[in-house]
Amino acid sequence: MPIEIERKFLLKHEGWRKQCNDGVVIKQGYLNSHKERTVRVRVKGDKGFLTIKGKSENLSRAEFEYEISLADAENMLALCEKPLIEKTRYLVKRYDCLWEIDVFEGENKGLIVAEVELPHEDFQVELPDWIGEEVSDDSRYFNSSLISKPFCKW
Repeated sequence: MPIEIERKFLLKHEGWRKQCNDGVVIKQGYLNSHKERTVRVRVKGDKGFLTIKGKSENLSRAEFEYEISLADAENMLALCEKPLIEKTRYLVKRYDCLWEIDVFEGENKGLIVAEVELPHEDFQVELPDWIGEEVSDDSRYFNSSLISKPFCKW
């Protein structure tokens, strides 16, 4: 079974911007945002994806992701819970890890979160100087939570 092991952090400053790629626009929605499982539809650039994730156990959870047609993904977004998640994702390679920095728009504008996927839960990741507070265990920062409690309402 494919497993996602991920840590999330807030950022201390904008130093990451000097090290990142151009970013890709992502629009995503949830067909199911239950804490036991989520079913997400995503348009990332010019591609569509359907992702099913299991319940988080520590830093890990089951994750199944499938590429689908862009047209299907766009049509499925219309069926999703509102608001949709809108963000631009930037990638930064640092200390042999690939960091994904999500800059949110829409009802979550102002939120910026850095994520890093790990090969195992005990992996000791070296943190860049722009990494701040860890929020891996704070469900408010889960994308699936941001639809029911957007950042602008915190």
